[in-house]
Amino acid sequence: MMIELTDDIDACLAIRREVFIDEQGVPEAEEIDDLDAGAIHLLARDDQGRPMGTARLLVLDGTGKIGRVAVRKPARGTGLGAALIRASMDELCALPGITRLKLSAQTHVIPFYERFGFTAHGPEYDDGGIPHRDMTRDLT
Repeated sequence: MMIELTDDIDACLAIRREVFIDEQGVPEAEEIDDLDAGAIHLLARDDQGRPMGTARLLVLDGTGKIGRVAVRKPARGTGLGAALIRASMDELCALPGITRLKLSAQTHVIPFYERFGFTAHGPEYDDGGIPHRDMTRDLT
């Protein structure tokens, strides 16, 4: 798999639609928002060039936010999700002034993000009909 920065937002949105809207039942109005235009997008492609995973990165006041991490079913269990998180962290850490990373984790995958040094904070909340918790990792 190859992961790269991309301007192909349509490919990223297609993966997110498949994973979040079709599989997980997240309402389209909550998944597709106006933040995509100003975000950094990562796209993973398989050896045949097919889009298989994506992540969206946002920056606000010294915090890099990793979000919309999605991997298509055929690529699950291959390590692609971990590779997307590592690539996201590398991209954000390379930006000047970033002192903290943040993400909103579905509660069942909190242990996955803990492997990368993220710590859950605050109460559980509903996001798109799925229980989530905020997670952060300080870089200082």
